[in-house]
Amino acid sequence: MWARTYYRNTVGAPLDAALSLLGPDGHSVRSRCVAGAGDGPSLCETPRVRLKGEPLRHTAVAEFAVHTSGAEVGRLLPRAGSTPPPGRER
Repeated sequence: MWARTYYRNTVGAPLDAALSLLGPDGHSVRSRCVAGAGDGPSLCETPRVRLKGEPLRHTAVAEFAVHTSGAEVGRLLPRAGSTPPPGRER
């Protein structure tokens, strides 16, 4: 199982992307990507791993922030996440 997000960076400056795949048992897999300044389509994905539980009980969240060269986190931009089908609990 893995998570993938597609994006187009129209900000005009590099962005930091964090993609998380969260399991119902509290385990997670995370990846960090730098979204270049170009506005061409691109993607960020987590490594493929074996996680326990039904695939529909996992959640993926993609967060983008202004790129910084230091350890600090830049201004957070809107994030996107998956949601379960109606009537399904996580």
